[in-house]
Amino acid sequence: MKKILLTSLQGVILLCLCSMMGKDNISMKLEKPSTIDSLGACQGAKFLDGDVYLYGDREVGMLRRYKLQHDSLVYTQQECLFTENGKDVINHPTGIAYHKGMPTFIGNSVRLNKEGTAWKAIIYSINWDGFLKTKTLDGNLLNTIEDDACIQGCRPEYVQADGKWYVATADYGNKQNEVRLYDPALLAKAKKTTEAGIVYKKFICGPWVQNMVWLNDKKILLLIQNRTEGRGWRFTYLDFEKSLNSGKEYILKTVDVDQRTDELEGFTFLPQVKKGIAVTSSRKDNANFMNIQWD
Repeated sequence: MKKILLTSLQGVILLCLCSMMGKDNISMKLEKPSTIDSLGACQGAKFLDGDVYLYGDREVGMLRRYKLQHDSLVYTQQECLFTENGKDVINHPTGIAYHKGMPTFIGNSVRLNKEGTAWKAIIYSINWDGFLKTKTLDGNLLNTIEDDACIQGCRPEYVQADGKWYVATADYGNKQNEVRLYDPALLAKAKKTTEAGIVYKKFICGPWVQNMVWLNDKKILLLIQNRTEGRGWRFTYLDFEKSLNSGKEYILKTVDVDQRTDELEGFTFLPQVKKGIAVTSSRKDNANFMNIQWD
């Protein structure tokens, strides 16, 4: 009996070790840089329903739709502007939180001084389908929410915690950075994120978070970061549940891409999460195909 229990225990330990090794051995390799024009400084990428959306801050905040063909992005000629009545509304888009059947949120960081030391974070609730159809925010801007619970900026992304979907966001600066979870139903109707019940949970994270990606099957939150302010590529994989429970990021793996020193802005996984696209604010080589290994 003792031998059986010991064997079973050894099997459990081995399984846990293998699982941990698989997560610890995450690797990422830059495969093919490419230059996508007419985005201004590209701010992010999102793979949705078979297409890749790239968004940036050209003369106005904007988004373009691309078809994925092998290791290339083919422009569909669909461009949407984050404008209302011709006015630039979301001038510096910093994230798209989309989950079918739930409210869609777009982040925005507004510069308050020329030096760039003071910012205001705003989250917009929009009619996503209407926006893609009419190609502007006219009639599709549902609510404007001041993200006053933030410390510096917002990067909305849907995540799942405790069996429910929340909108996660994070800060960019290097002091008291947090990942916060917002209740999407309350957020969609709010004027400020400090209103009662909106913040569900939060935990401390590292600096210079430009964007986030949620891997639901793996329960991993990927932080897209700079290594220093405005420079460098860093991908930080977090055990989301342990981070929430401890109140501080629980890092599974940090991947730095030494070949690039420009400003990493966003990233999206492609199907099977073995490939992805990293985007930067550079005018050249701003969309980059990457290979991801999980063991």
